[in-house]
Amino acid sequence: MHIDVSQQSPSDIYHLITQTVVPRPIAWVLTDSGEHNYNLAPFSYFTPVSSNPPLLMVSVGKKPSGEVKDTTKNALATKHLVIHIASVKSAALVTNTAATLEHGHSEVTESQIELEQFADFPLPRVKDCAVAFGCELYEVKEIGETPQSLIFAEIKAIYINPEVIDEEASRLKIDALALDPLSRLGGGEYATLDSTFTIERPQ
Repeated sequence: MHIDVSQQSPSDIYHLITQTVVPRPIAWVLTDSGEHNYNLAPFSYFTPVSSNPPLLMVSVGKKPSGEVKDTTKNALATKHLVIHIASVKSAALVTNTAATLEHGHSEVTESQIELEQFADFPLPRVKDCAVAFGCELYEVKEIGETPQSLIFAEIKAIYINPEVIDEEASRLKIDALALDPLSRLGGGEYATLDSTFTIERPQ
């Protein structure tokens, strides 16, 4: 099948991309709407983009009303966000926090998600997530006609649960199966890891 992208609607293109670029990691992003009223939302247009500076990128669309989503609004206002790697056991909670709420309504409160102090970082982290990145806002770039907000977040601190660290490795190594990350497919589908394998790269 050959598809002419110019003949497809943005919705159809989204449908095609999300079913073919798989699996995608999910950024579960916590921001502060004000006075410790925390917003928590998942995004699967998410990737690391640089190691120096250490940057993560989250692509955030608009609310159905066309308003800027709280994640973008809060990141611009406070300059801080915490990006979590959610596990399969949190799949239902992650999905619940995708619901569109009025600004100031907290997904953390609605879903009774437990938070924990993130060392001396200004924001807390989700207690049950094995990996959390404490980030400062680096840049927001608006692209497209809607437009879409590309949030570039600079990693300032990392939390890793010792239970997902391979203690026998010669350097810090994460046990991917212990981490059990939730991965996004198309539609309402998710994927899990059931095995890993290694291939040595050429010199």
